[in-house]
Amino acid sequence: MAPPSDDLKLLGSWASSYTHRVQLALKLKGLAFEYAEEDLADKSPSLLLHNPVYKKVPVLLHRGRPVLESVIILHYLDETWPDVPLVPADPYDRALARFWCHFVDDKVTRSHASLRDLGPAVGAVFASPSEGQAAAVEQVHENLRLVERELREGAFAGRRFFGGEKIGVLDIVLGCGSYWLAVFEDVMEVKLVDPEAFPLFHSWLWDFEQQEEVTAIIPAIDRLLEYARGIRQMMLGLSLSSSDDAVAAALLKEDCIIVWVLRAKCIMDVSFEPWFERV
Repeated sequence: MAPPSDDLKLLGSWASSYTHRVQLALKLKGLAFEYAEEDLADKSPSLLLHNPVYKKVPVLLHRGRPVLESVIILHYLDETWPDVPLVPADPYDRALARFWCHFVDDKVTRSHASLRDLGPAVGAVFASPSEGQAAAVEQVHENLRLVERELREGAFAGRRFFGGEKIGVLDIVLGCGSYWLAVFEDVMEVKLVDPEAFPLFHSWLWDFEQQEEVTAIIPAIDRLLEYARGIRQMMLGLSLSSSDDAVAAALLKEDCIIVWVLRAKCIMDVSFEPWFERV
């Protein structure tokens, strides 16, 4: 039975893939919850109170008690409401899912995508002038090859989703945010997910995005494109008009977290780029 909305409250941001993870898990489990949108440029007293360490979203409040970090929240939800399981019951399958979730957040996010290099690599594509994009695009493709190989001949071969016939925890962790790839392709005019080069990943992502619970939490494409174009222009303007030190100082002055992407010293402002927020 779903708890009343005053039992569960989610502090999040509309563009944050980590917030989307928790929203999707709650919807898949049929749990009612209250949602509070956070302005990351002007963080609420509630966010600062309940996540004083990182001061980041998402934060799930269950009966007033905070649960932090998106993957930890997913496991908490699964252990508290096990009726619609997201985590495999088999110990080996559970360990495998945990490994790949870690891989996603270490390689693809450390903030998102190929799972951490996919994140930083995509960020490098996004932050770089056109002449510096080729190497970053290849890094994205290298990481996608790892995922494609796992879908083709690894433990997940032959499955509709990583979780089997239904969306599981790894689908949530990898899928929430992967829709930004199409946005980046449009804004940057590059091809990141070629269906011929990555047919299994492309098919999985398409199927994932068609699920009713997923479509309910993905922001409108026009809003994502407007957001991404604004960030792109801001980042290029900073990188072209300022030295690395000056850019870092300017962003730090605004209470931003700086991620140095690859060795080219591309700068990502993670308070704006959803893949590079603290998970």
